[in-house]
Amino acid sequence: MKIAIIGSRGIPANYGGFETFAHGLTENLVEKGYDITVSCEYKPEDSRENSFKGSKLEYFPIKPPKNYLLRKFYENISDIYFLLKLSRSNEMIYFLGIEVGMFLFIPKLLNRKTTVMVNIDGVMWERSKFNRFERWLLKLNHDLATKFADKVIADAEAMKNYVDKKYWDKTVYLSYGINPPERISWSGQVLKRLENYTTQDIIPGKYFLVVARLEPENNIHTIVDGFSKAEINVPLVIVGDFTSKVYKKQIESLAENCVHPGVIFLGSVYDQDLLNMLRQNCTAYIHGHSVGGTNPSLLEAAISRNIIIAHDNQFNSEVCGKSAVYFANETELSRKIKLVYRYSENYLDLKNNVYYRVKKNYLWSKITDDYHSLLQEIEADSEDIKLPAEDLKLIKEDIELITEDIELITKDSKRIAKNSQINADKSKIVIKDNELITKKAKTARSLEGEY
Repeated sequence: MKIAIIGSRGIPANYGGFETFAHGLTENLVEKGYDITVSCEYKPEDSRENSFKGSKLEYFPIKPPKNYLLRKFYENISDIYFLLKLSRSNEMIYFLGIEVGMFLFIPKLLNRKTTVMVNIDGVMWERSKFNRFERWLLKLNHDLATKFADKVIADAEAMKNYVDKKYWDKTVYLSYGINPPERISWSGQVLKRLENYTTQDIIPGKYFLVVARLEPENNIHTIVDGFSKAEINVPLVIVGDFTSKVYKKQIESLAENCVHPGVIFLGSVYDQDLLNMLRQNCTAYIHGHSVGGTNPSLLEAAISRNIIIAHDNQFNSEVCGKSAVYFANETELSRKIKLVYRYSENYLDLKNNVYYRVKKNYLWSKITDDYHSLLQEIEADSEDIKLPAEDLKLIKEDIELITEDIELITKDSKRIAKNSQINADKSKIVIKDNELITKKAKTARSLEGEY
């Protein structure tokens, strides 16, 4: 099956949610024999790769703007461009996200045989960074995406609650996947590369960690405020970029209230070994994502055997169950941070519990098998849909043959009828001849009697 995956910034991934997902899924589906094409954002031609681990790469031809709001519009245009470009040549369009859901009719318009599958991601229209009109538009796109799609993928069981009941029959739960990373020691070249991000000292086992896009719905303000109230003498290391200057100013202001060494902002880190080293050596990982569904950074923290302090919501509890510590606000978070910092030995079981929970439910081997089963079902359904047309063709041919037979039988019947009429006429002539002979015989016998 030829599948085009649209909606991410492309592969190989850094640490964006959909990019990480597309990276893992495509690599594993290619091994299953699928023909995969992935849409990618603009790159200069001299730095483009035509393929990555067996998947073909298609690039948007226009360079992205630096302005955040313009970039969102740019990404929507890019998605529509790839819907137009890739729908004719692929049997399936797998669209990641709902931002251009109102345009998911395009594949069917260009290729009736294309199957459209959409991953609805999280509750985008509840994100506080969007204004009222943007939230309304996102909800509209969500509703239209679930309407136009042949299959709706929910990456968390809880996300099914955000799909209209009339589309539940085509909604399937399939989560993100994860693989256990190799252990990275706190030494050598990887540690040296950390110097490119900060000059402050970070001691293994003596820092709390956050890896996220620095936005309100990820509760960065709650985390920094709660950390400052905990008043502990280890740093909070934050990996990620701000998407708003106003929000950045708010967070930096909160960070000033922390006791030394405070908050260390590393910015974006695309070095996977360095990220793994940071995850594997922190005191605890703080996860503030609140609008779902399943977040890759939470899976990565869990598979790294971390004590996880997570925002208390249905999406995070679905992943971690009872194997995490939860908070609802900065006051609760402050108390949990102090407890984990002072009595970390009481929470060590959580590390293994969450590790084995994620390993059981979210390994790429399992997720890939689930996708493979779904894709096989879709292929089988597609063949079933085609069979009636083939049957109609055969029936039509049979009807034509039967019609020809009827015409031949009709001709034969007419010929037989005509022959029967001829025979009947001949019989009448014979009868008349017999009657004439009989009459002549009687006349002859009468004449003999007279003589």
